[in-house]
Amino acid sequence: MPRPHPVLERRRAGVLLPIAALPAAWGPPLGPAAARFADWLAAAGQGWWQLLPVGPPGPGGSPYSSPSAFAGDPGLLRDPRRPGRPAPGALSESDLLSFRRRNRDWLPDWCLYAALKEENDGAPWWEWPEPLRRRRPEALRAARRRLRPALERHELEQALFAVRWAELRRACRRRGVRLLGDLPLFVERDSADVWARPDLFRLDADGRPTVVTGVPPDLFSRSGQRWGHPHYRWPAHRAEGFRWWRRRLDLALERADAVRLDHFVGFVRAWEVPARARTARRGRWGRTPGRELLTALAAARRGGPLPLVAEDLGVVTPAVERLRDAHGLPGMKVLQWAFAPGAEGLLPHAHPYRSVVYTGTHDNDTARGWFAALGRPERERVLAYTGGSPATIHLDLLRAAYGSPAALAVAPMQDLLGLGSEARTNTPGTADGNWRWRLGARQTTAGLARRLRGLAAAFDRLG
Repeated sequence: MPRPHPVLERRRAGVLLPIAALPAAWGPPLGPAAARFADWLAAAGQGWWQLLPVGPPGPGGSPYSSPSAFAGDPGLLRDPRRPGRPAPGALSESDLLSFRRRNRDWLPDWCLYAALKEENDGAPWWEWPEPLRRRRPEALRAARRRLRPALERHELEQALFAVRWAELRRACRRRGVRLLGDLPLFVERDSADVWARPDLFRLDADGRPTVVTGVPPDLFSRSGQRWGHPHYRWPAHRAEGFRWWRRRLDLALERADAVRLDHFVGFVRAWEVPARARTARRGRWGRTPGRELLTALAAARRGGPLPLVAEDLGVVTPAVERLRDAHGLPGMKVLQWAFAPGAEGLLPHAHPYRSVVYTGTHDNDTARGWFAALGRPERERVLAYTGGSPATIHLDLLRAAYGSPAALAVAPMQDLLGLGSEARTNTPGTADGNWRWRLGARQTTAGLARRLRGLAAAFDRLG
């Protein structure tokens, strides 16, 4: 009998909170702190905990520009109350050997990249000495001998990350809480992946991207967003049966029960910006073999639906919808965009069951901040639809989301707390001041848990 899609098994509610945003007073995020938050989610009747990507953060702290598509963030092992490097602790030799064997396709490259980056004072790989930049075999062998202690440290960090993450998954399962992970479409140029496999990316002979990623002008930015990641050389991925992608998904599903595919429109077409362009305005759409890729991923799973959620936001074409529906993937509905003229199809009563509804995402303002910035006509539409008031708008939107036919309703933790724009996670198109918000140790109250549990029960979403 085919396995059901985990998000579509029955109605549920969930909370969006990056694991790095757990209270510093609770200790290392990946450890007892995460289990403590899972306890609170269970008490609140929440069946899902949605996370952002958990790799090492990139420029500006962005989890979507990680220097690795595979490695976990060793900073999540660090106790925020004790500055310095993570203290990995110890693992048995057999556990370490097993981890090394299971991850031999990416682990050595990550460890060597991380050690070389330290040796070169944090410089990007294209500024390293030429033999290392071009991965000359003799230079790599010498670097492995020279940097052996650092390689062992990075390997141990990744092994401990895997152990702690497995403990978190078991803790969540015991509490009836599932994890929804996040898989970015692109990877950072200054990453172990681009350095180790330049053949998979559209680079010139000197390792420079010929075109970079982004999106055209949209609701978030009038000049578009120039993300700057290199585009994929899709023929090379096709030639190896999308093996690199299959491994990415396998690892993501070791860490989560289902995974959100970020920028799903990019699986049909991607915005290609000339590498020298300062903004994304001058880009063009390039075709992406998303149907072949998802078919290969589904075949590797050997039955049952792909446990993925499509972030089908932005310029969604019929081709994007067909690809999403061909694989039975839930799409996303964001309430902050539902009240503009012509957006009636985004209102909660119009949502399909095969979807995930959000009050807002990590890229949106908080519910209170969003409402405060609306013009009068749109405010009136919001209040007329929700039957709420400006003082309770965060709860009114939450109630509207819970009442949606969508299988899963998710709210950022900031919206559950009724916080303003000062608590926003990310402002797209800006480089500074993002990814810094942290949950307060006293904000996960029993009273808030009881309120959420009652609301989840009233709308048949009890976890």
